[in-house]
Amino acid sequence: MKLASSILLLASSVSAFAPGSTQGKTTQLNSARADLEELAKASNPTINYYDPLSLAEADFWGEGEDATIGFLRHAELKHGRVAMAAFVGYCVQSNFVWPWAMTKAGDSFPSTDLSPEAQWDAMPANAKWQIFTVIAALEVWDECGGGDQPHYMRGRTAGKYPSFKNFSDNVHPVLNLYDPFGLFGKMSQEKKDKRLVMEVNNGRLAMIGIFGFMAADAVPGAVPALNNIAQPYDGDIMAPFAANFHIFS
Repeated sequence: MKLASSILLLASSVSAFAPGSTQGKTTQLNSARADLEELAKASNPTINYYDPLSLAEADFWGEGEDATIGFLRHAELKHGRVAMAAFVGYCVQSNFVWPWAMTKAGDSFPSTDLSPEAQWDAMPANAKWQIFTVIAALEVWDECGGGDQPHYMRGRTAGKYPSFKNFSDNVHPVLNLYDPFGLFGKMSQEKKDKRLVMEVNNGRLAMIGIFGFMAADAVPGAVPALNNIAQPYDGDIMAPFAANFHIFS
């Protein structure tokens, strides 16, 4: 059932890693609020623009309202992408693991008899550090704009991950995260806008979905709809290295 769910999500979110764009034109800082409200209406016509905490009117780090909106939009798109990857990964990992050895010593990947959370706990600490190192490197590249793009709080389109061109030219050839083979370079702005709305909505749904799985596994009965497929887990979901060490103990 989880595998079927992942297939459905993939089918509905083929635009998951499309670069963010605004409705009708690229974001300019002086129209950040208007673009945000327009995107909100497009993504949910029933609720429209909804900001009960007035975050869009805040002034994060003294950078101004437009920069704050850039930060918030970029953060939502990023977390939505991570959640989509996590949701699909959870579904796949519940049913399939790589058949080859995980370590040079010949250890196999943790079995699907374990929940995804328990599989993570069973991973060697070195493997976890490798994963977090790659994530950290991707974050640094995003924050520095790939060396030639402005920060997303200062004009870069929210959600647009920098190209790896500078890295490929000066360090080692790598494929871009989005459109690695250059298939969507001529996509119309109208289609980009439509895909952005799809990505935002799928990301929000995926955030609810992955936390639903985690809650159902950690607290039996917490999500009645998942009672028949949840796999009880008694570890600490919010402590990724709890099986190896704990910073508070």
